Amino acid sequence: MAGPKKAKSIQRLQKVLDKAPELKTLQGYSPEFEKWRRNAQVAIANTFDSESSHVGDFKKIRYSLMAFTTGTPDSQFEAAYRRGLDSAASVLESMIDEIKEYWEDDEESSEISDSKVKIQKNARKVFVIHGQDKSTQESVVRFLERLKLKPVILHEQPNEGRTIIEKFEEYGDVTFAVVLLTPDDMGALKEQRRNLKPRARQNVVFEFGYFIGKLGRKRVCALSKGNIERPSDWDGILYVPLGNDDGWKMELFRELKAAGFDVDANQAF
Repeated sequence: MAGPKKAKSIQRLQKVLDKAPELKTLQGYSPEFEKWRRNAQVAIANTFDSESSHVGDFKKIRYSLMAFTTGTPDSQFEAAYRRGLDSAASVLESMIDEIKEYWEDDEESSEISDSKVKIQKNARKVFVIHGQDKSTQESVVRFLERLKLKPVILHEQPNEGRTIIEKFEEYGDVTFAVVLLTPDDMGALKEQRRNLKPRARQNVVFEFGYFIGKLGRKRVCALSKGNIERPSDWDGILYVPLGNDDGWKMELFRELKAAGFDVDANQAF
């Protein structure tokens, strides 16, 4: 349904409804009552439409006796006034129920719901960022598979006519990333060109930064092999050393567990 936001409309009418009980303690047609009735009509008109039956239904409510004489006691006028307020409250409650039952959820709520579905769908996917060290890549992938996770390797995904960056954006929709910082390149400052140091591939560094921004530091684990040069701007990032033993597996397992993954150590070790 096009029109005002669902949550906002409910809040607007509920505010008018909450005021009704206070008016019962006042005499009918007081300035406070007149202000409330006009505010109610404006709220209804802005919620539905100024020409809708909802406005007419509210205007039909009577707060006084239809017939009376000079001898009619004040108590009857007061009773009619309270009945009118009760009727108004019932009509407002019915309008709120109508909005809750028949209006579509706000677009923002729908987006949040879609996001939750997407996260649930991709909850077991882990993007593996790697260079040219195939043996290290295979070891990490096999470890993730033993944990019943789904490693995503970019070059293994179909191209379907897309560029590398388009594939990266498509298959980067995961909940965790593992970065393999292996010494595949060499580099140095121009002034220190003779003092070359081992570095990770440029695509690895780029994707490393991308996932830190996308997922946050707690959902990115960097596995570092050898005496490799690390990005200077990323101090505070946890680097897990990739040695000859299996210590990295326990560290990676802990990071996955801390990130909320349902993984079993008995399956991994």
